[in-house]
Amino acid sequence: MASRARAAGIAGLLALMALFAGAVLAPSAALAADTTLVGNLTAPDGTPVEGTVISVTNEDGFAETGTTDAAGDFTIPLAGGGTYQIEIDTTTLPEGIALEKPEDASRSLLVLGGEKRILTKLVEGEGGGGGGGGFIDVTGDQFIQLLFDGVLFGVMIALGALGLNLVFGTTGLTNFSHGDLLTLGAFTALLLNEAGLHIIIAGPIAIVIAAILFGWGQNKVLWRPLRRRKTGLIAMMIITIGLAIVIRYGVALFFGNGPSNYNQYAGQPGIDIGPVSTTPKALILAGLAVIALTVTVLWVQRSRIGKATRAVSDNPALASATGIDVERVIAVVWTVAAGLAAFGGVYLGLTQDNIWNMGQRVLLIIFASVILGGLGTVYGAIVGALVVGVFIQLTSLVIPTEMKTVGALFVMIVILMIRPQGILGRRERVG
Repeated sequence: MASRARAAGIAGLLALMALFAGAVLAPSAALAADTTLVGNLTAPDGTPVEGTVISVTNEDGFAETGTTDAAGDFTIPLAGGGTYQIEIDTTTLPEGIALEKPEDASRSLLVLGGEKRILTKLVEGEGGGGGGGGFIDVTGDQFIQLLFDGVLFGVMIALGALGLNLVFGTTGLTNFSHGDLLTLGAFTALLLNEAGLHIIIAGPIAIVIAAILFGWGQNKVLWRPLRRRKTGLIAMMIITIGLAIVIRYGVALFFGNGPSNYNQYAGQPGIDIGPVSTTPKALILAGLAVIALTVTVLWVQRSRIGKATRAVSDNPALASATGIDVERVIAVVWTVAAGLAAFGGVYLGLTQDNIWNMGQRVLLIIFASVILGGLGTVYGAIVGALVVGVFIQLTSLVIPTEMKTVGALFVMIVILMIRPQGILGRRERVG
């Protein structure tokens, strides 16, 4: 009972934070289109480029054009998530100005949803050319914008990575279905939202449901019986792969395989904070995510059940011998992990699209964050997520957007070759 009370308390805290977000977001109206393509064209001397035409099409017959305004900005509404062909009419560029990378004149771009920003660098010349790109030629505003976007993305990834690390630390289980807990959280909120509840209410309720049903309930029904039968970790890992497939295609069967959005805040007009462009919901969600991460870390470090969690991670048999209820600790950890993952799913659903494989898309990034930061360490999960999030965004300056995840995985490999235990890896698996 005590474990359930503590789990309910943590879930309630997440719910209160989501309600606080609603109080801040409520004055903002969802005015913009669900999915938009935005960007800015600036000449090498820093002056905005006005009058350049950008066309966007897809295989379904969608076609839309946009023209840069006096500030060099353009905004093109899209038909939702999908792959689009972006065409820049180079004949509309000012005389003496060309694309640094000629391939930017026509490129394919995968858009998941929400606001998608593209970066296009201009140089002096005709028909493109110039240097090979890279950080040296990037403007300060571009670098700061991508750095900011990377931090926001990293915070969202940290919600999933921290829960995954907690489960691994206490059970040794590598859970390949953890990404689908994000999906379940997002679609639970979507189901409640479509049933008539405002997302301000649906979000926290979905987090509580996910924490109890997909966390505590999943452990009770599936993992606890398997542990009692002395099922090996490799066999349990394979079960998580099968469970992930079942969840993924179950969501696709029930909700369809197309992207969907919440009825509120699917799009918001952007705001500028110095050189950074963002949306109010992104700032609020990131702030709440930071609070959730901080509370979880303090819970692990200072609470009685948190200390018991660390004891179980170090030596379950010894912890049991000293009177710690190991199964109760594991149940609480599963509850907290599922709640954090659900929060990450709602975060992802509000800033991008809800789609049946959204958890699968970020699972590899979550694993990279956990391994990079250090398996089983709460601080390592957070640090690893921030490093991966920032690096993924910054690498879009030098490699195609569709390949930017590869750069993060490459950095993970390099760091692990130097420090196999990860950035903050140490003997204790949790804490």
